[in-house]
Amino acid sequence: MAITEDETAPRILIAGCGKLGGTIASHLAKEHTIYGLRRNPDRVPTGVHPVAADLLNPDQLRAVLPKELDLVIYCLTPVQYDESGYRDAFVTGLENLINAIGDQPVKRLIFISSSSVYSQDDDSWVDESSPTEPARASGQQILQGEQTALNSGFPATVVRFSGIYGPSRKRFLQAVMEGEMDPASPAPFSNRIHEADAAAAVCHLAEHALNGQALEPCYLASDSEPARLDEVVEWVRSQLPCKAPAAGARKGGRAGSKRCSNQKLLQSGFEFRYPNYRAGYGEMIDEQMKQQ
Repeated sequence: MAITEDETAPRILIAGCGKLGGTIASHLAKEHTIYGLRRNPDRVPTGVHPVAADLLNPDQLRAVLPKELDLVIYCLTPVQYDESGYRDAFVTGLENLINAIGDQPVKRLIFISSSSVYSQDDDSWVDESSPTEPARASGQQILQGEQTALNSGFPATVVRFSGIYGPSRKRFLQAVMEGEMDPASPAPFSNRIHEADAAAAVCHLAEHALNGQALEPCYLASDSEPARLDEVVEWVRSQLPCKAPAAGARKGGRAGSKRCSNQKLLQSGFEFRYPNYRAGYGEMIDEQMKQQ
């Protein structure tokens, strides 16, 4: 069945309509005309106009890109997790999309980034103004993508997410249950955001942009309670049956030790459904226990 298009509704392109992008698209499609761009259009959510294109193919992109776009949300995941893969996803693909958009009067480009652009490892608080000096090639390419968005000629906003978790992202919870985590104490600080809050935050900023409200060039999106990794692991172990830590279990974090401040996002009026790890993992654990 063809999707009915409301010619008066704002037109939004979600470039990268995968797990997070698809959730954002589904929420926004309730009131707006949404186009979901991905290589496999059959996996675009119901109610979203599929746009079949490879962002690394400029000619194909220009041929299928919708016109008169009001808002663009760039939400890519690398196909391969090396420097080339990150460059393709966060820099080259974005450059191609910007060129294809051309002189369309886009009100805002929202670029989905990561807290991996920070390299702090001293338990310090970081915010949108903190130095970004990523040591890893992945973070360096993401940071270059941020600059590409901010220099695009369109009003642009970067959203830096900390680690996203939730019902479709259970890797950490499963690792604790299987005894694969045994962090030393005190462990590094860890930061996270529930996938429902991640999608809601982007929708919140998108609505602000469509309504002509001012947006900052950057928001750090993380829940309200950074916590040391050992504290989180111990809490999970206290909530449900877990195997004893195995020999060779992971001892530390992978992203330094910093505390992400979400004050700017809160000041924009956003409210978290899951303000800390206990709220988010608690709900997931309740569902896990029901299935046992």
